[in-house]
Amino acid sequence: MTIRVVFSGAAGRMGRALCPGLRAAEGIELVAEVDVEDDLGAVARAQTADVVVDFTTPEAAVPNARAILAARAHGVIGTTGFSSDDLETLDAEARAAGRGILVAPNFSLGMILLQRFADEAVAFFPRVEIVETHHEGKLDAPSGTARSTAERLVARGAASGPGPDDPSRGLDVSGVRVHSLRLESVQARQEVHFGGTGEGLVLRHDAYDRSCYLPGVVRAVHAIGDHVGLVSGLEPILFGSDA
Repeated sequence: MTIRVVFSGAAGRMGRALCPGLRAAEGIELVAEVDVEDDLGAVARAQTADVVVDFTTPEAAVPNARAILAARAHGVIGTTGFSSDDLETLDAEARAAGRGILVAPNFSLGMILLQRFADEAVAFFPRVEIVETHHEGKLDAPSGTARSTAERLVARGAASGPGPDDPSRGLDVSGVRVHSLRLESVQARQEVHFGGTGEGLVLRHDAYDRSCYLPGVVRAVHAIGDHVGLVSGLEPILFGSDA
């Protein structure tokens, strides 16, 4: 069965990178490309969309998610800006609609693997700091991916070393320090630094081009129809019950 997809945020950086790949993807028909000035819900209904892919702005994240559900479509959302309360409400609304909504800060397969490897490492190296680097046009700092990495490592016992609460130490995200760099000509990079007795370990992922997110988005589009409610991150799609 061909999945009818509407892409929201087509004029943005991610839209320009992903839409050509979605047009060429097997089993997917990209039936509409919309942007912030368009009525997303109306377009999704008119096109009888099965899935809406949303990469827009943090301000549009919640209303777009609700518009997707109101149009009786499933959602694959790469936009950040959801609070924990937003996600809890969205889960309830998606369950009531009988639809699935995937919200993920990152669709890179390499980044998902880095986070899983970091989960293993923190059991042996609980002292952790994160350095994330993005292009100068990146709106949020730290990135949503760096925040999610820090939070999941804290849940496994990680913490940064003691020291003054000074801006030079980076932002304290639940107990792990995150340092954000914004540089010209850099796409995306994340480093997780672990310190141990007499040794250190660094896990690093580089995204050289936005095309690296396409395989994850395609997998999510194919899989989200089998889910009801909120799916947090790409891992449940890739690893199922082992996520």
